[in-house]
Amino acid sequence: MIGLIDALGLLAALFLLLLLAQHLRLALRARGYTPPRADEAAIAAAGVFPAILLQIPLYNEAGSVEGALASALALDWPAERLTIQLLDDSTDETAALAAAAIARLPPGGPLVQHVRRPDRLGFKAGALAEGMARSEAPLVAILDADFRAPAAWLRRAVAVLAADEWAAFAQFRFEFANRDQNWMTRGQQLSVDAHFLAEQAGRQACGDPFQFNGTGAVWRRAAIEAAGGWSPDTLAEDLDLTFRAYAAGWHGLLLLDLPLACEAPADLAAWRVQQARWSAGFVQVARKALPLVWRSGWPFSRKAGSTLLLGLQLGLPCFLVAVAAFALDAALRGFGPAHAAILISAGLMVAVSAVAITLPPFRRLRRGGMLRYGATLAMIPALLVIMAAANSAAVLAAPFGRRHVFVRTPKAGGR
Repeated sequence: MIGLIDALGLLAALFLLLLLAQHLRLALRARGYTPPRADEAAIAAAGVFPAILLQIPLYNEAGSVEGALASALALDWPAERLTIQLLDDSTDETAALAAAAIARLPPGGPLVQHVRRPDRLGFKAGALAEGMARSEAPLVAILDADFRAPAAWLRRAVAVLAADEWAAFAQFRFEFANRDQNWMTRGQQLSVDAHFLAEQAGRQACGDPFQFNGTGAVWRRAAIEAAGGWSPDTLAEDLDLTFRAYAAGWHGLLLLDLPLACEAPADLAAWRVQQARWSAGFVQVARKALPLVWRSGWPFSRKAGSTLLLGLQLGLPCFLVAVAAFALDAALRGFGPAHAAILISAGLMVAVSAVAITLPPFRRLRRGGMLRYGATLAMIPALLVIMAAANSAAVLAAPFGRRHVFVRTPKAGGR
């Protein structure tokens, strides 16, 4: 019995070490990453402004809808070449607020469409597909309702896409406008900074697929169509489309400057809703995408990196298994010097790795001094433990579930 417990714990620990090594590799490679250059002046001088469809999915987001529309209208792009769609599946007062905001718009601005569907068929993926069917624009920009893009966002995206004909999308970094609200939002900002400046940049530098984050990006319609369009059969439609686009020969571009502002979940209940959807969605996409990855002609390093990205959420149940196996072994055998050595070694390894992954982004973005960094870093273990305990069952059940319900992350809105 003890042997079986130890074997399971060892396998789980080895997978966690593999994920940790991959993140360290990405963080190291990210240090040499150079974002794509954008010649916005040349685009403006040429006077060539492709038509852009800007899609803003909505579902019961009364606090954000008016701000989302106002922010979209403030983008620096010729009005006659921009169509804004409010993809509104709301069942509350959001729909009335959106209609009233559109009715108040003065003439002469971009075309604004209020797209209503009789049901939420396909959830966000279904709404995005419905909106695309109503437009022929060659570029499709996507913003969640709480995202606020700088005025130059579309110009920068178009410039980098124009310079790379096989770029499927341009993904921009984002940061939380409410990051100083409480301990949770500060911890999430540290995590998101590391996600973009270490993980995403590292994958781009390695030539591995990096994920479209579901918002804050501009896509080529041709790439979406070549990948088979939006698919509603997972809870991570963004990751699903990413891998299908890469498998079709396209790639993404990552831009780290000109960040977009958004809202972080500020309480545990809202954060757990978001993380549970992402965790289950990753596993669902892995079931679809892994055959594409391993049937491709990609080099082994890219296949391995893609597999670790798709399997990232398996680290949550592996963490619980490793901890449980360690505790059971210590209880059955008695806590001894070997257990102490494992505990100290694991703690030091995780601490050093966490600093290596999160400190460079923290310093590069000038988030504060070392005391602030240390206090923020100390919040991450609590978030990870909560996430592992809450989401592990969903991760293990995700490949076998047939019905997927997209639950919107609760946001305060009001910006």
